[in-house]
Amino acid sequence: MPEKLTALSLAQAREGRLRILAVTSPQRLTAASDLPTAAEALPGMVSQQLIGLFAPAGTAKAIIGQIAEANHALLAGTDYQKMLVETGFEPDVDSSPEMFRRRIEAEIAKWTPIVQELGIKID
Repeated sequence: MPEKLTALSLAQAREGRLRILAVTSPQRLTAASDLPTAAEALPGMVSQQLIGLFAPAGTAKAIIGQIAEANHALLAGTDYQKMLVETGFEPDVDSSPEMFRRRIEAEIAKWTPIVQELGIKID
């Protein structure tokens, strides 16, 4: 669903029906390079969507490797990359299961104090 919202937002902005002030990715979007990043005005203001595949804890490394290989094969396709870019995503074709795990851990570390400060309860 996030990709539909992003694509819809970009389409509405191009039609003049929506004014996007900034994107919260670390760099400008390929599909909308005219849009500034929030970090250009507020250094450190980065909040980006992470889309990835998850497996249950304890899944065999061989299985994780097979899933990663299939994912890399999909991401290698220029049509798929084009679709991602056109809908406002920046495909990370060099990602790995370990890199993705580190990014998730960094996001948890970044947002946990904010969630706690605001008293947000997560069930």
